[in-house]
Amino acid sequence: MENAQLINLSRQIALQRQMDVVANNMANINTAGYKNVDILFEEYVMPIARDKNFKSLDQPLSFTQDWATIDDFAAGSIELTGNELDMAVQGQGFFVVQTPAGELYTRNGSFQLNQRGELVTSEGYNVLADGGFLTFAPDETGIIVSKDGGVSSSAGNKGIIRIAEFADPQSLKRAGDTMFSGENPIFDNQSSIVHMAIERSNVSGVSEMTEMIRVTRAYTSMANLQQKQDELRRTAIKRLGDLNA
Repeated sequence: MENAQLINLSRQIALQRQMDVVANNMANINTAGYKNVDILFEEYVMPIARDKNFKSLDQPLSFTQDWATIDDFAAGSIELTGNELDMAVQGQGFFVVQTPAGELYTRNGSFQLNQRGELVTSEGYNVLADGGFLTFAPDETGIIVSKDGGVSSSAGNKGIIRIAEFADPQSLKRAGDTMFSGENPIFDNQSSIVHMAIERSNVSGVSEMTEMIRVTRAYTSMANLQQKQDELRRTAIKRLGDLNA
């Protein structure tokens, strides 16, 4: 009975972590550039059940183990906003931003200007161009961003926004809801920029809600099974106590 309870507990722990992932996806369904996260499970076998009546010495126990998460880098829908500071990447590229932790990469192109007139993310991180930071004077107007990332305004050319691609996007590590860290970025790539638009989250609300219901029901079922195992154990202890009395 203890083995059954431990196996059941491993499944409950995995379901709880899966619910955390699903809940985070749902919370970011309207976050520009957010990428859906899935959780991966595997069977973890431990040969520890032993008894002289077993046909073999060890009987394998199959536990549930959540061993990794995987990011879905499928493109979200592009929504035109009319905001001259908004940008979306078409292709597999990422905007490059400067943070205290070094260069990070994001698909969230909902940008703004800070007090110094620098183009930054909503978190305040500088968006990098080939010449460094992009800075605009208070009297500059008519910001235009071309498909290849060239930025100009009433003051003339401002620079070219850096777009990075990666040979294996799954090697990227999350550094926040829409930020990723990675190595060996490829700057000579085919990605392009759509000006005055943002990429919506690629989370499917219907799919995530369905998954949330499924996980909730599975967890409830495991909790009921755990309760029945507890009742069986109490009954067994009581009967053994009556025999020894």
